[in-house]
Amino acid sequence: MLIIMKKSADETALDHIKEYLIMRDFDIHQSTGANRTIIGVIGDTDTLDTRELEKMPGILQVIRIAKEE
Repeated sequence: MLIIMKKSADETALDHIKEYLIMRDFDIHQSTGANRTIIGVIGDTDTLDTRELEKMPGILQVIRIAKEE
């Protein structure tokens, strides 16, 4: 799963989403670019509700990666 943060997202919003994920036993990988921060979520993300995540402050988009069959 990829979580794309809004360009305007502050450090507090970023820390909140990272803490939310870590407390649920997910590993994360953060990539910070000039305009966006992307958080890669590692683990069984089937338990995460993308609609709930998208309501969190600072999140622009949540992209679920399809499983290989």
